[in-house]
Amino acid sequence: MDFILKSISHVLHPLIMPLLGVLFYFSKTPRFIPENIVNAKIFSTILLTMILPILVYYLLKTLKKVDSIYLKTTNERKLPLLINAFIISLVILRVFTSNEIKELYYFFIGILVSTLVCFVLAVFKVKASIHMLAASGFFMFALALSINFKININGTIALMMVLLGAIATSRLHLKAHTYPELIIGSLIGIIPQLLLFSTWL
Repeated sequence: MDFILKSISHVLHPLIMPLLGVLFYFSKTPRFIPENIVNAKIFSTILLTMILPILVYYLLKTLKKVDSIYLKTTNERKLPLLINAFIISLVILRVFTSNEIKELYYFFIGILVSTLVCFVLAVFKVKASIHMLAASGFFMFALALSINFKININGTIALMMVLLGAIATSRLHLKAHTYPELIIGSLIGIIPQLLLFSTWL
């Protein structure tokens, strides 16, 4: 059980959630988008939201600015969150601009807002679960897409509810977070996506 719960935290790491949002969109959208455009967007997402943050993490670790990839203290969270906000801004400006795919543009706007809120909380020594933030943000985006495209994603909703519960259980088991920190993280992920619904629905 200990191995399973640790594996959940690794496999469902926050870095993978933006990519899942992009893949989910391209798998559900009824719009025709050329395959070469889809592949380019997915590659750019992987490069900027996964590979680049990992490289930045190892650089920060070498400089002794962080101790682990889980950023256990509010102090070591501040710089990585700020850098991640910059990276997400690049995605918004260069990959998913407002005049191309508006759903993904606002998805990343929501991610940016959540990241900045998490940064502000870290400045004030308030720790929020980044795992729950990322997963709940993706969940709300998927729900919004189902409403926008009028598609049935009951299976996805059920699976996401299970995964959210698994992530929360994993973080508690590893003593990485308390219940309030999980709730705060969930709210930070959900609320920006929820507020942006009316902009693109």
